[in-house]
Amino acid sequence: MNSGLNMDFFSLLVYLLFYCIHVGAQLKLFPEKLTILRGEEARLTCSTSNTRWTVMVWLLNGKAVLTISNETGVLPSINPNVTAEKNLVSPGDSWVFVLKHTERYNQGKVTCDLQGIGSKTASLFVQEKGSVKVSGDKLAFMGHLALFECHAEEWYPQPTLQWWMNDKKVSQAEYNISSEESGRGLFTVNSNLSVSAVKSSYVDCLASVSALPTPLRSSIRLTVVAEVVEEGDDCRVPLAVTASLSAFLLLLLLCICTVLWLRQRRQAKPSQQEGIRFDQSGNKRGFVAEVTGGKDNLGYLSEGPTGADYNELSMETHSNMDFISLHKVPDVVSSSPLSMHTDSQAQVCLSEESSKNVRRITTV
Repeated sequence: MNSGLNMDFFSLLVYLLFYCIHVGAQLKLFPEKLTILRGEEARLTCSTSNTRWTVMVWLLNGKAVLTISNETGVLPSINPNVTAEKNLVSPGDSWVFVLKHTERYNQGKVTCDLQGIGSKTASLFVQEKGSVKVSGDKLAFMGHLALFECHAEEWYPQPTLQWWMNDKKVSQAEYNISSEESGRGLFTVNSNLSVSAVKSSYVDCLASVSALPTPLRSSIRLTVVAEVVEEGDDCRVPLAVTASLSAFLLLLLLCICTVLWLRQRRQAKPSQQEGIRFDQSGNKRGFVAEVTGGKDNLGYLSEGPTGADYNELSMETHSNMDFISLHKVPDVVSSSPLSMHTDSQAQVCLSEESSKNVRRITTV
């Protein structure tokens, strides 16, 4: 009796094992574990070698979200965030379940259920990327300690923090890490690093989670300056202060040179205007002398108009050139009273006739 029961129990175990192996060979779901960042697209593939299946149901955390018919394909779903695509690359019947925009509450179990054949389940993990920022000393004296702080907030799960200096990883023994969890299940991590200032360096703080392809990085530049010790006085003059003072003096010298140059330009403009007026006056005297045939009186100063007025006067004089040439008075060749009297009359006559155009014409 007992031997018969043992045989029946053994046969049942063999049947169950064979059934599991057979179903496993007929149905595959991959990847078995999927880790993505919040907001990204999740894709899982369910394939079977049994072409006689009728309905494929996808469940998210035990709740049916999508149904696929072997005859008609994807059936309408009330959830717009899920869909499925036919996979033509894999052998047999294969469908890709697509979760378009993942949220933290989507994390859990994703099941592919072939009605009447079997089911497979995969695990979905949704992580969240926060921010990272490093702060601290940007200037330090050689040999002194430089302090830095890294602040990473709103991560899930707790991120991994690392310090790097000049692209070399800093030993974890040289910095500390503290973390706290917020009410929304997000983590904030702080880390402090103190190093001896030996040379100017780039200091980086890296934060990451497993779903992040590359760590999130924040950098700061540390400038190390030497100290100059003067003998006799124990007075230390930092090179940075000396450089700043030199730059200030150079800027001051540049401003002084600019002011002097502008002042010189302003003084040069009146001189150029006086030269132009002098040339116009000389041209006018030469023109009158040419018209009257006399000699240029170097002692003559113009009392007439300049600029536009002078140009108008010159045009009027040119228009009456023929009239003036008819009354040209010859040069004085005798100093007798009679000659002087004749010259005076000619001068008066000429002045009266041409008074409408020229104020005074003197011929010597």
